[in-house]
Amino acid sequence: MPLHPRDRRFPLHVHISVLFTLLLLVTGVVLGLFNYRQTTQIIFSSSATLFERIRHDVEKDLELTYQPIRHLLSILALHEATQGSDLEQRLKMLPPMVQALRDNPRLASLYLGYENGDFFMVRPLRSDRLKARFDAPNQAAYQVWSIERSAASLDANYLFYDGSLNLISRRQRLNEDYDPRSRDWYRLARGDGGQITTAPYVFFSTAEVGTTLARRAGLTTVMGADLTLADLSATLARHQITPSSEVMLYDPSGHVIAHPDSSRLLADDGAHLASVRELSPTLAALLDTQPEQSDGAFELDQRRWVVARRHLREGGPQGLELALLVPEDELLAEAYRIRWQGALVTLTTLLLCLPLGWLTSRLIVKPLRALVLEAEAIRRFDFDYPTSGGSPVLEVDQLAVSMTRMKETIASFLDIAASLSAETRFDALLQRVLQETIGIGGAHGGLLYLIDEESGRLELHGVFLQGQAQPLESSGLHNYERDDPSLPDWLRGPANGGASSVASIGFDQAGDYRKLLQSLDSPRVHLVATGLHNRRGETVGVQVLMHCDSGEETDLIMQRPERVAFIEAVSGVAALCIESQRLLERQRQLLDAFIQLIAGAIDAKSPYTGGHCQRVPEVTLMLAEAAATSDEPAFRDYRPSDEDWEALRIAAWLHDCGKVTTPEYVVDKATKLETLYDRIHEIRMRFEVLKCTAWIDYWRGCAGGGDAVALGKTRDTQLATLDEEFAFVARSNLGAEAMADADLERLQHIAQRTWMRTLDDRLGVSWEEQQRQAALPPASLPVEEALLADKPVHLIARPSSELIAEDNPWGFKLEVPLHKFNRGELHNLSITRGTLTAEERYIINHHIVQTILMLSHLPFPAHLRQVAEIAGGHHEKMDGSGYPKGLTREQMSLPARMMAIADIFEALTAADRPYKKGKHLSESLGIMAGMCRTGHIDPPLFGLFVRAGIYRRYAERFMRREQIDEVDEGAILEKAGVTE
Repeated sequence: MPLHPRDRRFPLHVHISVLFTLLLLVTGVVLGLFNYRQTTQIIFSSSATLFERIRHDVEKDLELTYQPIRHLLSILALHEATQGSDLEQRLKMLPPMVQALRDNPRLASLYLGYENGDFFMVRPLRSDRLKARFDAPNQAAYQVWSIERSAASLDANYLFYDGSLNLISRRQRLNEDYDPRSRDWYRLARGDGGQITTAPYVFFSTAEVGTTLARRAGLTTVMGADLTLADLSATLARHQITPSSEVMLYDPSGHVIAHPDSSRLLADDGAHLASVRELSPTLAALLDTQPEQSDGAFELDQRRWVVARRHLREGGPQGLELALLVPEDELLAEAYRIRWQGALVTLTTLLLCLPLGWLTSRLIVKPLRALVLEAEAIRRFDFDYPTSGGSPVLEVDQLAVSMTRMKETIASFLDIAASLSAETRFDALLQRVLQETIGIGGAHGGLLYLIDEESGRLELHGVFLQGQAQPLESSGLHNYERDDPSLPDWLRGPANGGASSVASIGFDQAGDYRKLLQSLDSPRVHLVATGLHNRRGETVGVQVLMHCDSGEETDLIMQRPERVAFIEAVSGVAALCIESQRLLERQRQLLDAFIQLIAGAIDAKSPYTGGHCQRVPEVTLMLAEAAATSDEPAFRDYRPSDEDWEALRIAAWLHDCGKVTTPEYVVDKATKLETLYDRIHEIRMRFEVLKCTAWIDYWRGCAGGGDAVALGKTRDTQLATLDEEFAFVARSNLGAEAMADADLERLQHIAQRTWMRTLDDRLGVSWEEQQRQAALPPASLPVEEALLADKPVHLIARPSSELIAEDNPWGFKLEVPLHKFNRGELHNLSITRGTLTAEERYIINHHIVQTILMLSHLPFPAHLRQVAEIAGGHHEKMDGSGYPKGLTREQMSLPARMMAIADIFEALTAADRPYKKGKHLSESLGIMAGMCRTGHIDPPLFGLFVRAGIYRRYAERFMRREQIDEVDEGAILEKAGVTE
């Protein structure tokens, strides 16, 4: 009976003994080849060093080419002239662009592309060839290419300037078809927040090889720079290892960027880059047969080539490839000579020992080499690499078997870990944990228990049987207290931090799990219960795998120690994923709680806001849901993700968070003279003083012998006049009616009355008020003062920190009053409508500025970065007349426009404001329809708001019954100018 190949294996020491015996015979060969190998190694090492020097030089050239231009674009993009709307304004960019072109000889041009299709380019005319190409005057040093588009016309011109930037000539282009918006550099830069670099190409206008760097300048403008790469070819030309060696730089698509002979870079048409196949058939053959090879050798047309390739990150979106090919016969010419000299000396020994040594080395080295390659593949996480075969050496064969098992284990573990880590929903994650663990354990079912963080109970969260997730309520299982006597022992240990347990249960011991055995159609089940532990080693749950008993020995495979250890490792990854999801959920809950806490505090701060911050999110989300499900053209592209919903919800809840900085006495100002108290009482007291003065004058007249009757009439007249005038002042203070010009004149007349002050008004006042009073010298007492006055002390200066610069980074365009407060009595009483001065109105409007500032400083994750934009736009208007940025409809996102509608609708219908009654539905919608006509709110969104019945659903939940009346939707939409 023939022996199996594995039965002929021998211990490794037998092979080593044989190997050393053979080594004595091949010593001559080793000595003869030593010099050849050393020389070969030196040559290959030198060539590798040289290639690394070439790579370093090319990378250095790329870095010196790209980095200064990136810095230059970052600086030039900040220039205010980049936002110029016509050629005259854009020509302000000419001096800095020209200076940049002078300082950077590799720059071919600098230009600006605009959202409306305008274009502005500055190009240096450094050669006669360029001047001839553009038919430029002889003395021209720079060319300006300008394109201005409007709805009715297109104006394109070439402007030529000398070295001193004096205009030489201007030439109009009649058939201009260049549009920057169609170019890759413009589209890529508009969609990217940073800088972009295009792949190298042949410049359209100059036929030079280069690349384009671009970045946004502002929100819609893109600044670009054309950069020539001619120096790279010169760098490659300096390195020629052998006469037939080839070195070139090419992009991933196979177009050559740099070559020692730069005249061959362009294809025959002169407008495109030559391909690798045109310039180097050798390299093209390598790319066809071995596209992934980086270093090594290959054979072409009976000639071997030594290859070195490197990927360079610079040079475009996907980088560049550098390749060096050297004929092996030219590279190793000296090594060949030494080899043949040694071969003549050792030829006899080689002839005797080579066959036996070759057979033995092949027998030993081949499996080891296969194992090395397999190990390298595992190190690269390449688990598709073929498994190595058997070996006659016992230890090598055992190593091959272990390597195969290790590869399968690692591959399975990584696949499961990646699958679990990719899941973002908690319930789906739990199902995936069970499914994956059951799969790798070869089980027929599984259970997942989690420990409740509050009560410590062991709660069932997942049941998986026969490849399907089962409803928890149909499993017949219940939750356990961890000290419950009915808790099975195999579950108790892992649940309380113990080791994994293995058990087998039948119908007689199944208890609560009898229904599961019936579902598995098995009289007996083998169980493996493994604890789930978090990063701190705390038990967060237990995972149970169930394997049906078939009466065969293979049933125990799942219970082997190595299988249990693997399940524990997978369970550890699952536990970390579960903990991470729990932490994320708790963080979301904490963030939501803080957001609602802030919103509730704002609503509770003043009765004038009521539940505004809590009701606006309801309207906003209703409108967003309607838009997300609408097929109307205006909303067809609005399909928000879960992250978009989260951002919208947070923005809606925080849209008025800046109101925490608004003083209550400004928001709640009920009368014109009210600050922290109503100053009408001061004025009343002055009238009382004047009335007392009238009585004093009467008694003095009587005491002086005057006619008591006449004096009494004068007194009564004065008292009646004072009563009537104070009543007028008091009515004016209420601000319920608009002030006519006649009323303002009467106020001025009343203010001319005087009263006598005998006490120092600088005593008992705050330090801040003393500072304001110090601007004027103190009056000598007693002093006669106007009954109503605007005094310097009433003016409170605005700190410089509250001023908003015109070039502020947020784009605020609010008109800031000179003073923070103007508490002048006449100034406040002369308010023509309402009770707020311009300064106080600014303070209230300023809450949206504070909202944007506060939200901009919060470290939101990337998917919540738009929260500030959404929350900060609800006071903007579609025609650009809103605040704080004066945005137009096109500049606002769809969610921001939704917020504006929700904010207005809630404010109109709110019935919990002490200063007004909530309006009826029809009246509120009528007002909003008028706002559509006047460009205040978005008409398509308002039309959706009405047609989807959002107003009705909101009214049923939040409005009083008496406010809900019949609404003629057709009339409302017609008034708003919204068509179906």
